[in-house]
Amino acid sequence: MIKVIASDLDGTLLDDRHEITEDTLKAINLAKENGIRFIISTGRSFKNTMSVLKNHKIECDYILASGAEIRDPNTKIIKQVPMDQSVFEELYERIKKFNVGVHFCSDEYDYMIGTEEEVREHLIEQAMLFHMTGTREEIIRSVEFEEFCEKKKSIKDIKQLEKYQIYKIFISSANEQLVKDIDEAIADIPGIASASSFSNNLELTHIEAQKGIALKEYITDLGYSMDEVMVLGDSMNDYSMLSMDFGVTVAMKNAMEKVKEAAKYMTKSNRDNGVAYAIHKLLRGKIEELKVEKSVKG
Repeated sequence: MIKVIASDLDGTLLDDRHEITEDTLKAINLAKENGIRFIISTGRSFKNTMSVLKNHKIECDYILASGAEIRDPNTKIIKQVPMDQSVFEELYERIKKFNVGVHFCSDEYDYMIGTEEEVREHLIEQAMLFHMTGTREEIIRSVEFEEFCEKKKSIKDIKQLEKYQIYKIFISSANEQLVKDIDEAIADIPGIASASSFSNNLELTHIEAQKGIALKEYITDLGYSMDEVMVLGDSMNDYSMLSMDFGVTVAMKNAMEKVKEAAKYMTKSNRDNGVAYAIHKLLRGKIEELKVEKSVKG
């Protein structure tokens, strides 16, 4: 019997406008009314996650920064797994040669090395790549972009990060091959987990800071077993959840192929309320209708 549902945010719980639809919100609340605990598992920081959820009343637990931080429904910090300073300095030494913006993600802000003008220019490029529609000028003038920038800070030197706990390094580029090249360039650095939420970005965390590891540890501490958990996701930073032996592992229809291959079930896309669809199937005892037939290789 499923007693816990853990869902990714971007590309899963959120639609293409980065919002939670009314249908999805109702499904979550219905699950909770049926005694099911709800967990949001995201690559976003706590502050960034709260900005997304500010218009929605969802009582839930949080797995943040791709597994680097866990918070309970009262937002109390349960566990944090920061990166070692020496490790992210070595990562930066290799990454900076590729001339891409590098986000050092803490609880409060994302720090970027460069002048305010350089950082703002990168943020405009990132906004156009991921978050916002419209012309460059329209994006710059938007309230959404200003709110996006409020969560970022420029610093002059990486040594300024010594006083902060950094949980994740985030890199993005419109050049997907460049992202792959960076991933290859850092592959031999030990103790690092590499994942992505889209094919044009890279998320680097401590090796123990992965969604699947964090979720398993947290639900075990709460007294649940793995077979009592349903997980939903779409991207490679969800792979560690979907490839583990949780009771019901659900890939979105819009999921990356490797994620679909790992999951036992598949639901509709995020733009078609896929999370709500899976929850309703679960509550009606019809989740097996979403079972994916795996081809047997021999």
